[in-house]
Amino acid sequence: MEFETKYITPDIKLSEFKGKSFKTEVTFEHHMLIWFISGETKIIQAEETYTFRAGDIFLIPRNQLTTVISCPKDGLPHKSVAMHLTPEKLKDFYSRHKVKSSVQPIDKVYVFTKHPLLQSCFVSLIPYFDLGEDLPPDIADIKIEEAISIIRAIDKNIDGLLANFDEPGKISLKDFMERHYMFNMPLDRFSYLTGRSLATFRRDFQKIYHTTPQKWLTEKRLELAHYHIAEKQRKPNDVYFEVGFENLSHFSHAFKNHFGYPPNKLIIPSANS
Repeated sequence: MEFETKYITPDIKLSEFKGKSFKTEVTFEHHMLIWFISGETKIIQAEETYTFRAGDIFLIPRNQLTTVISCPKDGLPHKSVAMHLTPEKLKDFYSRHKVKSSVQPIDKVYVFTKHPLLQSCFVSLIPYFDLGEDLPPDIADIKIEEAISIIRAIDKNIDGLLANFDEPGKISLKDFMERHYMFNMPLDRFSYLTGRSLATFRRDFQKIYHTTPQKWLTEKRLELAHYHIAEKQRKPNDVYFEVGFENLSHFSHAFKNHFGYPPNKLIIPSANS
């Protein structure tokens, strides 16, 4: 089996992948606290791209458009432990703990790499994945609470994120789409994250761009790909994932239809080729 997932509870899982690299585009419903055991993951968000390897620990905030590109590395599988910090568990935690900071949350990945307390918390989970029904029912809640307490000690401003339970409100559609068009998400996710119904999203989009969301998204992604290939001399095979296409064949076909030539034509031959 190429992909295997073990659960302590639905909120704590160990994932292992042994195939080629794979890509997923998500908006997590919950904050995701992740410990990376082996392999490599690239996290792409609107403002920044992160690369994580063995030993790295990081938190992906909820309701953020995120592209995740994961692959085995150095002969080892892509393996990680993920902990869901759900609103229910966080509300319970903060009903018993005072919020330390009212700082506004930052729309970014929070990195806690190689902090000994947090690393120890995750390492201690490993034996539990093989216990199944023999696991004491409250152990997962204890470990999640331990992890929350540790990251609050590491980052004094993390309460601004963890104790914020607001849902996305209506925001500027134009600003949001210009920052997030490369994420290949269903339109209903774009509409939700801009605080609109799908029908309102389509209507507002037409007023701003005078075209359909699907056509505009395709053209913006192709223009971004053209920039990466022509200006940065990146290979099409390394670009199409990041700009929002699902496979190289579809990307190449759409690129040629739009620009009149295939993406490989933009690659300047090196002196050694």
